[in-house]
Amino acid sequence: MRRMILSGLLLVSLICLQFKPSGQAPARESTPMRPNMTGSYGPWLADEVLGDGPARLSFRTGKWKDLNAWRKAARQRVLETMAPVNLGGKPVVKVESETTYDGLHIEHLSWQLPGGPRTEAVFLKPAGAQGRLPAVLGLHDHGGNKFMGWRKIVRTDDNPWPIQATHHERYYGGVAWANELARRGYGVLVHDTFPFASRRVRVADVPERLRQGGVDPEPTDTEGIGKYNAFAGQHEHIMEKSLISAGTTWPGVYVVEDQRALDVLCARPDVDASRVGCAGLSGGGMRTVFLGGLDDRIRCAIAVGFMTTWREFLLDKCFTHTWMTYLPLLPRDLDFPEILALRAPSATMVLNCNDDPLYTVAEMKRADGMLRDTFKRGGAEQQYRCNFYPGGHKFDREMQADAFAWFDAHLGSKKAK
Repeated sequence: MRRMILSGLLLVSLICLQFKPSGQAPARESTPMRPNMTGSYGPWLADEVLGDGPARLSFRTGKWKDLNAWRKAARQRVLETMAPVNLGGKPVVKVESETTYDGLHIEHLSWQLPGGPRTEAVFLKPAGAQGRLPAVLGLHDHGGNKFMGWRKIVRTDDNPWPIQATHHERYYGGVAWANELARRGYGVLVHDTFPFASRRVRVADVPERLRQGGVDPEPTDTEGIGKYNAFAGQHEHIMEKSLISAGTTWPGVYVVEDQRALDVLCARPDVDASRVGCAGLSGGGMRTVFLGGLDDRIRCAIAVGFMTTWREFLLDKCFTHTWMTYLPLLPRDLDFPEILALRAPSATMVLNCNDDPLYTVAEMKRADGMLRDTFKRGGAEQQYRCNFYPGGHKFDREMQADAFAWFDAHLGSKKAK
């Protein structure tokens, strides 16, 4: 009897060796060892810890046949890992001043959130515009410049700050893209978000040992602004530790701030809340990924100069990016592009540059493949577009023209038609 049992076990073992269980993933080729952000740990972290996807909650796994059911489960996980703070409901808005400049009516606004300094913002629309307009929440970039916020993409007079004019030249083809979009018949709201400009951390408010030569400068003090931004860059590490200690994350703060700004925009009597979009370059593209992926009020989203994968951050490019990007517990559930894919089937555009030093072309294209596959599987292939351009990190006039045309097609600016 014992011999028969052993023979049977041997037969079962041989069968198991010859036949793999149905659906078992084939062995993947391991990541080769090369210089990377974590040295010899890189291949292990990439292959065994992160894995090569699709991630557990990816629509590309085939577990969900319906976008709505997938979105509900995946968004819940994003919110769990984001740990959003409570910033109340729609803030009370104060109109600080109004002016007309270069064919636009411009309102300077402010509101107070439960934490931090008062938020400053501007709203732009064509002078003399009537009725409810399609609208866009313009999301300013990071750019290693926390002294500026809304001014990075807006101009309100013929005498911009010197650093403001330089910023427009460096990243936006010499123009303020929020103004350019407003002239096409849109209402555009641009606000300072945590921790930039009016929402920035003041040097005087932190302990002496953390100031590292930083100052709280005037707008015309170019040298002082450089010192402030150097301080703010170093303080970002401190803020990351502090946010984690408080039980939240960077997106858990700025995404909620962006949603409160979206509340302000959608509540305006001159805005058609059913035709609202968002867009931004770099840090503004990052903000677009989160806001566009998590808030259904965004009917059209355009992320510029911020699209890649967690694998790229892990192995090659985390040092080029802000702490504001990361949700520590999310990567094995969703890849980075899939946060934006949560908005499928709503209109979505991604604009990349082939020579952008913040990313590799290979991973930008792999991210594009993830987004494209998600929209295709969801029956919304025509609602997604990704363009690649020559040059470095920018949102120049050619790219703006393509982005504005996408807004026109999906938000329907009557003036543009």
